[in-house]
Amino acid sequence: MSLGSSFGSHICRVCADVCNACADECEKHAQMGMEHCRECADACRKCAQACEEMATAA
Repeated sequence: MSLGSSFGSHICRVCADVCNACADECEKHAQMGMEHCRECADACRKCAQACEEMATAA
């Protein structure tokens, strides 16, 4: 990213997709009462948001 790679925004978007997929899976487990999975889903959503912001800034 700091070198201005043309792939930077693509990598950040892929990272956001992966984080959102992880959050979706964790939320399924959280609905079964696993609170640590809800915490994981929240962290993954925050990561996805940060990656999306970086993708647009690149």
